[in-house]
Amino acid sequence: MLLLGEEKLKPANIPFAKPCVYTSIRTLRGSMFSKSQSQACGCVRRHCLVIFLWLLGLFLLPGLVYQASAQDQTSGSGSTTQQKQEPPPAAGGPQNETGPYAIPKKAEEPPAPPPEKPKKVEGIPDYSIHLDVPIVNVDALVTTKDGQFIPNLKQENFRVYEDGVPQTISNFTVSKAPITAVLLVEFASTDYGFLIDALQASYAFADTLKKDDWIAVVYYDMKPHTLVDFTQDKQEVMGALNQLRIPGFSETNLFDALYDTLDRMDRIEGHKYIILISSGFDSFSKLNLNQITKKVKTTHDVTIFAISIGWLEREYFEAQGSAAPHGAGIPISEIDYLQADNEMQTFAKLTGGRFYQPRFVGDMVDAFRDVSGDIRNEYAITYQPTNTKLDGTYRKLKVDVVAPDGGPLKIRDQKGKDVKYQVIAREGYTAKHTVE
Repeated sequence: MLLLGEEKLKPANIPFAKPCVYTSIRTLRGSMFSKSQSQACGCVRRHCLVIFLWLLGLFLLPGLVYQASAQDQTSGSGSTTQQKQEPPPAAGGPQNETGPYAIPKKAEEPPAPPPEKPKKVEGIPDYSIHLDVPIVNVDALVTTKDGQFIPNLKQENFRVYEDGVPQTISNFTVSKAPITAVLLVEFASTDYGFLIDALQASYAFADTLKKDDWIAVVYYDMKPHTLVDFTQDKQEVMGALNQLRIPGFSETNLFDALYDTLDRMDRIEGHKYIILISSGFDSFSKLNLNQITKKVKTTHDVTIFAISIGWLEREYFEAQGSAAPHGAGIPISEIDYLQADNEMQTFAKLTGGRFYQPRFVGDMVDAFRDVSGDIRNEYAITYQPTNTKLDGTYRKLKVDVVAPDGGPLKIRDQKGKDVKYQVIAREGYTAKHTVE
């Protein structure tokens, strides 16, 4: 429906406009118009305009409606696109002026300037100086005569002498770190008493292990055999000892086995220990006593704790005027056992360890309790020797304990009585050789 002024036109009234159209055409052909004719012409023009607008709306209205609906769809899709806007790049935010959020760009750091090279002075050649300063580590154990560890000692309580010359201590600590040790056990077809003692001593030591300790188990007869390499599993150590049931050869080549163990441990950094469970008797090793003693002296950072086995067997045969047998067909006398005890004690003394001669199972437990306390409670001393020559010579060491004022150190028990003490440390070390 279309409105023009106050007059309403309906589609049914459109045919009645034809006479007005014809009249207007005839009127236009004339040269003069009257007032009535002018009014009639105006009516004709109004009716023509109404007809023209109605026809225009009839043909153009569907197109306008279709275009409007298309614009609505376009605007709707545009709003959806805005809702699904892609996030801005990783740095810098949107590239235009608008956006939901923006991420600031990281400031670019300027490149570091290259190091300035020292100016070269004419006439002076380019060279560098390398100094090899030797450092000596000494582990000292201070105990009572009964083997009880004496704690709470300070750096000023220790005096270190190298070939009689006092040294300046540069570092001092109390060692409570986990241990790295090799359990070296004599297990051969010798005598029943020796085998039982070797097994009991091995299990007694395994019971003292902590979860962070590194332990390897090696037994020897004619040659050394590795049962388990370094491990922190206590059950694995026990399983290795359970394999020691049927002995093989009767020979006990201690020197060869100890040399091989020292040679392998020399490649491991840090301080190491060898728990030697043996009768000390050597059958026929390829090495002699002087060679193995030299190897013990030249091996750094290794402490040997020697446990002698077979004492009850030895005392039983001594009471009958003979020596305990040590394998079929191997001649042995009491002097051989005494010499074996002396050799094991020497190995322990040279490295700062201790020598034990347990006779019963209870003695073995006490001995290994002392060993565990010793190797976990040592005073670690470090100094730079005044003799800086790298000549490969053997230098003797001596460690004393004194009072802070330099006088003798007095230690008293709970009853106020003076307690005698002993300082256990390695007797010396071998200096490095100069390599040209």
